[in-house]
Amino acid sequence: MTSASQAAPVALPVMPDAEDARIMAKAALFAPPPSVMEDGRKDLVGLSREQLTEALAEIGFPAFRAKQLWHWIYHRGETDFQVMSSIAKPQQETLAERFVISRPAVTECLTSVDETRKWLFRFRDGQEAETVYIPDPVEDRGAVCISSQVGCTLSCRFCHTGTQPLVRNLGPAEIVGQFMAARDAYGEWPSPKGETPRLLSTIVLMGMGEPLYNYENVKQAMRIVMDGDGIALSRRRITLSTSGVVPMMDRCGTELAVNLAISLHAVTDELRDELVPLNRKYPIRELIAACRRYPAASNARRITFEYIMLDGINDSEAEARELVRLIAGIPAKVNLIPFNPWPGSQYTPSRPKALERFSRIVMEAGFASPIRTPRGRDILAACGQLRTESRKERRID
Repeated sequence: MTSASQAAPVALPVMPDAEDARIMAKAALFAPPPSVMEDGRKDLVGLSREQLTEALAEIGFPAFRAKQLWHWIYHRGETDFQVMSSIAKPQQETLAERFVISRPAVTECLTSVDETRKWLFRFRDGQEAETVYIPDPVEDRGAVCISSQVGCTLSCRFCHTGTQPLVRNLGPAEIVGQFMAARDAYGEWPSPKGETPRLLSTIVLMGMGEPLYNYENVKQAMRIVMDGDGIALSRRRITLSTSGVVPMMDRCGTELAVNLAISLHAVTDELRDELVPLNRKYPIRELIAACRRYPAASNARRITFEYIMLDGINDSEAEARELVRLIAGIPAKVNLIPFNPWPGSQYTPSRPKALERFSRIVMEAGFASPIRTPRGRDILAACGQLRTESRKERRID
């Protein structure tokens, strides 16, 4: 691999400025609905341990009941209080009167010829998001690709989701609920004997939306997922993909330390400004510097650079060499992603020879550079193909 001495000087962290504050304030306009049903019952899914303990304390339940409920909700996947045998029947009835354990509703479920499965989930306010399970072609396991927003605010030119304006953020219950609903579909909750499921083994935050523009909700959901008394996925089995919200990358690295994937897709600011408009705010130099700072990056946990291969746009040998120069010294791998067409898209996939040349140049520089096999194209479940018909309701004051 190219030595770290060839790398560009590391820039200081980019601190949130007035524009970042404006974006975060604007996010409040796209906040998820309260986790309360029409009948007044509160949803327990998505609450932190502390919030769950507080909710139970309000009805006079001791703190140890929160630990029991946490086990039933996140380790056993149970939604019915009446089967929670470690909780006395009168208390089961009280819980059912005051709370629910929810899942997003399945509006549509499609299965690809390659066994990729896509769910269209509908949330309580009628908004929808898509989630994809991608089975490993070799091992008996796979990744659940989770959405963090309904729509997206970034408008990346090659991405179908980017053609749908941001409708709203998803809340912790809606984010973790996607994984829980996927487990329901595959029967992947441990039995009372304690068997551990293996099929849904990984989470990738690569679905609809930019996770770092919904960071607080994503953080709470992933902390629930990583909790050892519940779903108990290791942070090594969680990958967050970002288009490069630089200040939030620093926070994510410090507070979550999950694996990081960067939607790079170009090696010059001029082209990336066009393909990934966020680059106009956080140009490549600042993005790469943030990658060098990312605390979880190591030879064992390399940063993944995602690179959509577009015919005649970003797939030349010169661009492959510039990519190698940019990421020199970073523990990294490069995922080369053949473009997945969608209705109305203006790009075409790179030709096989161009893909192979690009990959060879990157590999010869010492970086793993697999060419991703498209999965779920026939059901519009492949990378960059997710989209729903959800719309933000117009406010009438």
